[in-house]
Amino acid sequence: MRVALAQLEIEGSAVEANRERAETAIAEAADRGADLVALPEIFNVGYFAFDAYQRAAEPVEGPTLGRIADAAREHGVGVLAGSIVEDLAETESVETPADEGLANTSVLFDRDGERLAVYRKHHLFGYESAEAQMLVPGETLGVAEFDGVTVGTTTCYDLRFPELYRDIAEAGADLVLVPSAWPYPRVEHWKLLPRARAVENQFFVATVNGSGDFEDASLLGRSTAYDPWGTTLASTDDDPDLVVTDVDVDQVEAVRDEFPAWHDRRI
Repeated sequence: MRVALAQLEIEGSAVEANRERAETAIAEAADRGADLVALPEIFNVGYFAFDAYQRAAEPVEGPTLGRIADAAREHGVGVLAGSIVEDLAETESVETPADEGLANTSVLFDRDGERLAVYRKHHLFGYESAEAQMLVPGETLGVAEFDGVTVGTTTCYDLRFPELYRDIAEAGADLVLVPSAWPYPRVEHWKLLPRARAVENQFFVATVNGSGDFEDASLLGRSTAYDPWGTTLASTDDDPDLVVTDVDVDQVEAVRDEFPAWHDRRI
């Protein structure tokens, strides 16, 4: 499977411009032979544009995800739209964790633009952040089959909670995509945590970060794909880019057979 990580330039509150960049990246990824394209966290309004969350919130059936579904269908690729600010009260076709409020929600689409999975970020950033104050945490795993590959989804801060990744591994995931809005200065954490999640679970982990500056933060980019040994397959710097890499999911079973650490676990 060829995976493309769309490290988009994200402008705070510029929803239409950000949507158009996402659509352009999906088209370019398809031209480069991608099977699956992943977008960054809150790619339409910008993670740090907290003042715009309420007015930019929309249901799963709303215009942003509708356009991403259309792009997936038009170009014949799977797309992880990761993520938008979801208005839980307005969503109708998917079970929600609350009757109202907002969530940080990613949706995985197949090549026909049909929804395969909906994942709402489990771990909301602490430190008295606006995210923890404004959003409702998710409750279910985002794991689905796409083109014979079991794909899991987490979001940004989730990387700091390894038990979530073990649950995803036990659900059969071969590849975990991690849409993010990871800022400076925590570069070393960004390099360490996804690699550790790949090594300890012996599956592929691919992070897709945004690029751009906000009033209080700058995104550090560096979208990267790791194999089950923790080896870097492809990466980039902090500028907008499209990271494309091939993922051989047979390597997951091969690594687990060669180094069967899971058999030594004590629970």
